[in-house]
Amino acid sequence: MDGLNYHHLLYFWTVVREGRVSKAAEKLRLSQPTISAQIRILEDALGERLFQRQGRTLVLTEVGRVVDRYATEIFTAGGELLETLKGRPSGRAPRLAVGVANAVPKLVVYRLLRPAIEGAAPAQIVCSEGDPEQLLAQLATHALDVVISDTPAPPHVRVKVFNHLLGESGTTFFAGRRLAQRLRRRFPRSLSGAPVLLPTINNSLRRALEQWFASEGLHPVVAGEFEDPALLKTFGERGRAVFPAPTAIEGEVLRSHRVAVVGRAPAVRERYYAISVERRLKHAGVAAITSAARTEMFGEGGTSTRASRRFA
Repeated sequence: MDGLNYHHLLYFWTVVREGRVSKAAEKLRLSQPTISAQIRILEDALGERLFQRQGRTLVLTEVGRVVDRYATEIFTAGGELLETLKGRPSGRAPRLAVGVANAVPKLVVYRLLRPAIEGAAPAQIVCSEGDPEQLLAQLATHALDVVISDTPAPPHVRVKVFNHLLGESGTTFFAGRRLAQRLRRRFPRSLSGAPVLLPTINNSLRRALEQWFASEGLHPVVAGEFEDPALLKTFGERGRAVFPAPTAIEGEVLRSHRVAVVGRAPAVRERYYAISVERRLKHAGVAAITSAARTEMFGEGGTSTRASRRFA
């Protein structure tokens, strides 16, 4: 098949919508033989039958249902394009495809994305989680609108992107209420010898914690390491160990888990970035995320730095 004839696809789609060739012919102001002939040409081009007869009724084949689904998306998008060009809203919320690095805590993600879904012009969020480099590859092909990460795009990734700093947060240590009460008195010295749950070694927060432990002369006992921040918090709530989380979501952690604050380490900083292919953010949802992050969640001070890489 060299190309798809959209007129033929429209005839097929209209027959499906109207339920009969005769009704589709009336709507399109064409003869029934013309409609039937054009659909046969479409079937020949696709190499598949789209309808099968059951008595006097035309029923979609399995391939016909697939083609109908795609045709619906195509002609719905075309209708929205015409409405947009006429200055009339389509009635559908704008789509915002977000990639989230798997090291970013889920509560941070929710706080960051909430302005995009609860604002004056709410967006339809499509959220994917994964390895940052894989997400950046999707960003380069415009499969994603923005990537939320705890690190800027690394120098070796050959993608032309811009790192927009959303803000940074210190670190709070949490534990079950009894353990927190006992360790709170001599914090941070009380962490020496205490069981702690930490992110895995490839996490930026883990590296910052290791440096802080060394500078403070602390020697906690690592009772567990977790790649997923949500799983770390769940074990921290259920187990008898201390665990860290960003101070920016301290209130959410206390409300969501049966834990108490052991102490705070403002020097252990974690940064969050919105990574995009644009120097100036144009998508309304992304702009809402960055604005709220800098003014409400982290306070003013977020800046943008360029990380220009060529995508291979």
